[in-house]
Order: sequence, then structure tokens, then C-alpha cells
Amino acid sequence: MTAPRRARSAQPTLDRVDRRILDHLADHGRSSLADLAEAVSISPSSAQRRLRRLESEEVVRGYRAVLDPEAVDRGLVVHLAVTLVDHTANTVGRFERHVVELAGLVSCHHVTGDVDYLIRVDVADVEALDVLLRRTLARVPGVARFTTMVATSALVDRVTQV
Repeated sequence: MTAPRRARSAQPTLDRVDRRILDHLADHGRSSLADLAEAVSISPSSAQRRLRRLESEEVVRGYRAVLDPEAVDRGLVVHLAVTLVDHTANTVGRFERHVVELAGLVSCHHVTGDVDYLIRVDVADVEALDVLLRRTLARVPGVARFTTMVATSALVDRVTQV
């Protein structure tokens, strides 16, 4: 589980160079300062100063490794659309406490529309998915129904692709 974000006092002001830095980092998070500076056509000292500011303002929240999903038993990408029985604080709270513990949880978004939550889980295989659905999600209090969608390919997946 990730730590809660600190409240920011104001939305940071990002200029064109900041946005180019962020675009570069999104694809090349391990760039050296020299490579970053060259990629956005500024000096290394300017790149370092801007990067430190973007980190301190939490525009850049961290850096992470992109893992091979197959190598870590997370090769099957599944999206779940979940509808709750009601929207009381008790039902929503119980559901949210349970969902953050799901094995393979990548993301969970409360959404508008015909369903209440969209969840992404990455699991090893169909057997692991069956266990997740039958033994976990189906037993979460307050779940009225869920629809399971297994991804057969990925056009864009910034979570697992480099």
C-alpha cells in the first residue's frame, strides 16, 4: 500500500521546460542528470535545480522499476468492474478496506457510471484469477456484482511496458 500524499498548498506552475523534463523522466526515469539536461537542451545544473524543485513539490513522486510481468507471476492482466449493494459509508468503507488487500492489485478507481469501481489486478494465470474471484472478491461484504475482463493484448500499458 502506498503512503497517503501530503496536501499541497498550491498547484505548482510548470513551464515548457518542466514539462519536457517530466515527459523525458516518464520514459527514462533512470537518466543521469547529464542525459536529462541534453534531452531537454538545458545545462546539467539547471536540470538538477528543476528536478529537485519538481521532487520537492511532489510533481515527481518517485521512481520505480518496471518488472517483467511473467517473471514475477503477474502475466495475466484483469480488469474488474464492481458494483456495490449501496453507497453507505459502512458499505464503501468495508469494500475499500478489503480491496486494498487484493493479491496482484495494480489500481482501484471509484468511478461514475453504471459501476462503482474499476479495479486492475495482475495475476499469474486463470487459476490464480479464479482463487482471487471466488475466495476473495465474491466474499467481500457489500459487493452486489462484478464483471471480469481479461486483457488479451495491450496497446498501451505504462505500468508494465518500457
